[in-house]
Amino acid sequence: MMWRRTLAALSLALFGFTGSAAAQTGTLEQVRQRGSLQCGVSTGLYGFSFQQDGKWAGFDVDFCRAVAAAVLGNPDRVTFVPLTAAERFDALKAGRIDVLSRNSTWTLQREAEFGLLFAAVLFHDGQGFMVRRNSGLTSALELGGKAVCVQAGTTSQGAARDFFAANAMTVEIKVYPDSASTLAGFAKGECIAVTTDNSGLFAERLKLDRPAEAIILPDIISKEPLGPVTRGDDLRWHNIVKWVAFALIDAEELGVSAQSLPQALQSNKPDVRRLLGLEGGLGRMLGLEDAWARRAIEAVGNFAELYERNVGTGSRLGIPRGLNQLWSAGGILYAPPVR
Repeated sequence: MMWRRTLAALSLALFGFTGSAAAQTGTLEQVRQRGSLQCGVSTGLYGFSFQQDGKWAGFDVDFCRAVAAAVLGNPDRVTFVPLTAAERFDALKAGRIDVLSRNSTWTLQREAEFGLLFAAVLFHDGQGFMVRRNSGLTSALELGGKAVCVQAGTTSQGAARDFFAANAMTVEIKVYPDSASTLAGFAKGECIAVTTDNSGLFAERLKLDRPAEAIILPDIISKEPLGPVTRGDDLRWHNIVKWVAFALIDAEELGVSAQSLPQALQSNKPDVRRLLGLEGGLGRMLGLEDAWARRAIEAVGNFAELYERNVGTGSRLGIPRGLNQLWSAGGILYAPPVR
C-alpha cells in the first residue's frame, strides 16, 4: 500500500539511510566482487595496528582478518588503509573502506550525526595520562597550571576539558594534528603530560627513546568503549561485522580456540556445534557459509588469543585484561549467544 511505502521512506530518511552507492549495491557484494576487504586502521599504534617487517599486525588488524576469513574464506584478503583520527569517519562514510577497525570510541554523536553504526565493544578502555617519572606527579589532579598534549579529532580532547573544568583546574591543552606530533610534543617538553586512551598510552610509551622514564598515572577519567564501525545504511553488512566480533567472544566462553578447533568439531554440545556451523544453518541467515565463525576463529583465535597475543600481559604492551575479562571471570566482556 502507498502508506506503507511512504512510512518506509520516511523511516529511512529519519535514520539517515540515504541510499548511498555502497548500500544500493550492498557492501557484502562489493567485498566479494572485489575479492578483498578494505579495512581502515590507525597510522601506527603498537599492539593495535602497526607495520612489522612490512606486514600489518595488531589487535585491530587481526579483527579485520577475522572478518575477511568469515566473508571471503581467507584472512589475508584484506587491504589495510591507514587513517588519522581526523579522517577516519569521512573515509568510512565516503566508501573508501568497508569497515573501520581503529581504536575508535562509541559515542552518540558518531552514530547519530555521522550516520555510522558501532558493531560491538571489543576493548573496554578509559582515558588516562602519561607523565615523566621525574615530574613527581602521582595524579591527574596535580596538573593544574600545567600543559597537557592531546590529539585533535579524538574524544580525548573534549574529555580532558570536561575533567579539568569539573575539578576547577586551569590547564593549557595543547592540540596536535596526529598521534606522532602529539607524542613528539610530549617528548620535547612542550607539555608535562599527554592524554589519550589508556591502552594507547601503553603503546605510545614504547615509542619514546627511554620508555622507562615515563609513567602512566592511575587516573581513568572516562569510559572509552572501542570497537569496529560500519556505515549506517547497510544493516546486513553491519550484522556480519557485529556477529564476527560476538563469535570471537562466545568462542572463548565456550572454550573453543584456534588450537582446540579439531576437538571442538567433534563436540556434542549444541552451542559449540551452532558456533562452528555444524548445525543450525545460521551462516545463511547472514548471507555467509555456515563455517563463517569457524574460519574467523581458525584465522585469529578466540577473544583471549586475540587479546593476549597483541596487547596482553605476555606481549610488549603488557596490559592486564581487567574489564576485558569475560563476565564470568570478573570482567564485563559479554556477547549474545550464536543461536
